[in-house]
Amino acid sequence: MLTRVTATLAVFLTSATMAVAQLTVVATTGMIADTARQIGGDHVDVRALMGPGVDPHAYRQTRSDIVAMTRADLVLWHGLYLEAQMEEFFEDLSRRRTVVAVAEDLPRTLLLAHEDYDNRFDPHVWMVPDLWQHVAQNVLSTLIEADPENAEIYSANAETFFAELETLSTYSTEVLATVPQDQRVLLTAHDAFNYFGAGYGFEVLGIQGISTESEAGLARIAELVDLLVDRNVQAVFVESSVSDRNIRALIEGAAARGHEVLIGGELFSDAMGEFGSYEGTYLGMIDHNVTTIARSLGGTAPERGMTGQLSAGM
Repeated sequence: MLTRVTATLAVFLTSATMAVAQLTVVATTGMIADTARQIGGDHVDVRALMGPGVDPHAYRQTRSDIVAMTRADLVLWHGLYLEAQMEEFFEDLSRRRTVVAVAEDLPRTLLLAHEDYDNRFDPHVWMVPDLWQHVAQNVLSTLIEADPENAEIYSANAETFFAELETLSTYSTEVLATVPQDQRVLLTAHDAFNYFGAGYGFEVLGIQGISTESEAGLARIAELVDLLVDRNVQAVFVESSVSDRNIRALIEGAAARGHEVLIGGELFSDAMGEFGSYEGTYLGMIDHNVTTIARSLGGTAPERGMTGQLSAGM
């Protein structure tokens, strides 16, 4: 009798374990990780390698990263040369694990080339929700392929997330349209906002190129100081994952010419906010950027953003 009870208990425990088993996913950036969580829900356990303030252009995998990725069911990375220092590792890992570059196969007609980025495309597609929906669709397809039993759940979650992206897209278009035409100059630490500029009608200038590995020379600083003065630009922006050294040099250079320029705020360029915060989600990241840019450049936007969840004082 005891043996039968023990066997029954073992079957029950095994069944319960199988019922709550999750797909283990490792994602490089916070944007990809959050998208996988939104679509995967309770059926995925997602770890992001790169947290707040981490620059993916220069990131190299650590020992703990390697262990996590070799044990994961699924590894999601961005591609388009964003994680430039890790590409060789991913190529090797793909021979043993399921490794997917979720932005790599976006239609080339949607991607932007850059004069400083030979034979490659600008990877910063997350700056526009309409573009990010293509990446989210790839995440959905990848999860379904890895775990077809939960395909209906993933699809339902994705539909909810896609609707949120559409709402965010509408909000972004509306509030950014309130910025006066002569103030639509977005100057940041590096060229992370070209898709933003193309999508919303802003002239975008970065001190450094698309990759933060590029250097900004004195001639570039002097050129941008001239632009700030000549165009009467009132605000520039720092980035959470890039040093503010060059931005402050610009402000000082403009001040020496008698022109005051303010820091309009800190934008999330290559990394999101703190995990667990609204800004630590994809929706919150973009809401923060759009709201900050609109308010700092003379437009109209709610102080606490699209949903009223933005942190006060950011």
